[in-house]
Amino acid sequence: MHHGRRRAAAGENRVRILIAERNPLVMTALSELAERDGRFELIGSVHSGKAFLAAAAAPAFDVAVLAWNLSDMDGSDVLAELCRRQLTPRITIFSSDHDIAVLKQAVRSGVRGFCYQFDDPSILFETLFAVAHGRICIPYIDIMKINDTPISRLTNRERELLAALADGWTNMQIGTRTGISENTVKYHLKNLYEKLEVRNRAMAVALYFRENAHRAS
Repeated sequence: MHHGRRRAAAGENRVRILIAERNPLVMTALSELAERDGRFELIGSVHSGKAFLAAAAAPAFDVAVLAWNLSDMDGSDVLAELCRRQLTPRITIFSSDHDIAVLKQAVRSGVRGFCYQFDDPSILFETLFAVAHGRICIPYIDIMKINDTPISRLTNRERELLAALADGWTNMQIGTRTGISENTVKYHLKNLYEKLEVRNRAMAVALYFRENAHRAS
């Protein structure tokens, strides 16, 4: 009788995880490993960024495994959208890309855990357990380089242009107020997007607000 209560209590304390992964084979392997580990309860799996964002809006999970590449979005887009919606779920990025830029971007976006798909699976689950309990668990990286963001390398004029975008100015309004043609504005915006390593206005603005939020916190 007492043993039964202890098992029930242990089950109630299990960490609830959600897996977001587009590869069915990887998804199956992670699901089976999670179910074998008594510390975790798998509450669901999704393969798209849209589905993950919907789950994050009313989270039934303690921590999520978020692959960097989903069926419809990449990790940077998902993190930018979470920031825009002011959602802060506990996330561990599960990346197949060893590019240090991916790790730096994830850390700047407030991600608490980061693992590579070629790591031993035990590393992922130890990371998930740590993140679920409020800790940060990422591979070694030079902290000074994390703050070396694309925005920190902009000129003053480029910062003013980015702030105008964040204020909702149109290209015509920017041109009128700065005394340059609309085509010249488009040229400057193209250079700005390349410098920020983003594809469009929305991503640039999301990056702007995300960095300002981190500075304020």
